[in-house]
Amino acid sequence: MEKQEYLDLFHQMVLIRRVEEEAAQLYQQGKIGGFLHLYIGQEAVSTGLISARKPQDRVITAYRDHGVALNAGIPATAVIAELLGKATGVSKGRGGSMHMADVNKNFWGGHAVVGAHLPIAAGLALGDHYRGTDGVTICMFGDGATNIGFFHEAVNLSKVWNLPVLWVCENNQYGMGTTVERASAVIEIRQKAEGYCIPNSRVDGMDVLAVRKAAEEAIAQVRNGNGPYFLEVMTYRYRGHSMGDPERYRSSAEVKKWQEDDPIGFYHRYLIAQKIATEAELDDIDQGVVQEVQAAVQFAESSPEPALETLFDDIYADD
Repeated sequence: MEKQEYLDLFHQMVLIRRVEEEAAQLYQQGKIGGFLHLYIGQEAVSTGLISARKPQDRVITAYRDHGVALNAGIPATAVIAELLGKATGVSKGRGGSMHMADVNKNFWGGHAVVGAHLPIAAGLALGDHYRGTDGVTICMFGDGATNIGFFHEAVNLSKVWNLPVLWVCENNQYGMGTTVERASAVIEIRQKAEGYCIPNSRVDGMDVLAVRKAAEEAIAQVRNGNGPYFLEVMTYRYRGHSMGDPERYRSSAEVKKWQEDDPIGFYHRYLIAQKIATEAELDDIDQGVVQEVQAAVQFAESSPEPALETLFDDIYADD
C-alpha cells in the first residue's frame, strides 16, 4: 500500500472511535432515543474488510452499524444526524442507530432483527449471480446470529446456488450477555461453515492489516467464481451490548486484558515502528478527527426534525 492508504485506515478507525464516544455522551444527555450499540473495540474489523472491497461489492450488516456506515463512505455529519433523528441523517431521521443505509454507496444497511439480514444478503448475491456481474456481497453478523435459523437457511442456499457472498462473523465473544461457550455447541464458529462445505478461516480482528489481507484473499476467491467463503473475525467490544447493559457478566480484568490489544493503539505502534508515519502525523490525524466530529455534532444538533408531512415518504418504492 501507499503511505496515504495506511494513514486512511488510521483515520477511519479513529473516526469510528470518536463518533462512538460522542454518541455515548449524546445518549446519556437524552439526545439519542431507543437503543444504541457501540462499535468501540471492533474498529479494525469493518475498516479492514471494507478497505478490501471494490465499488461493485455490497456491504450489509446487523445493528452495530455506525462504524460500517462510516467505512462505507457515509459522512460523520449524516451518521450523527441520523442518531439524533434529524432530517439530514443518512436515513432521513427515520432509521436511527440500527437502520443506517445508503444504496448509492452499496451499503445495504444495518438491520435490527438478529440474523434477519442474512437471507437478504443471499438475495443480493443471487441478483449479482443472475446478472452475471462480478460483485461480491459482504455480509457481517455477530456470533449470536449463527445459532438461529436465518443463518443456516442463508448459508445453505449460498452454497447450493454457489453465490458470490463473503460471510463474516464478527465474534466479539458475547451474544448480548452470553458467552459463545454457553450458547453454541461449536465454539470455533468458522467450523459451522464445514457443514455446508464452505471454505473458511479465522483472523485476528484487532489487527486491521490482518483483516484487510484475509478479506482481500477471501473476496478474490469468491469473485473468481468459487462460491461463498466464511471468515470468522476474532474481536471484542469494550462497552456493553447496548447502552442499557449493566455488564454483570464479565469482569473488568477481562475487558482490560483485551484493551491491551486495542486495535487503534496496535496499529499506531505499527505505523511508528515501520516508519510509515511519525507521531506528529498521527497526532494531526487525531486532532483533525476531533474537529471533524465536533463539527458533525454541531451540524446534527442544528438540523431540522423530519417534517410531519413527510411521515409516509419512502414507504413504497417508486416504479
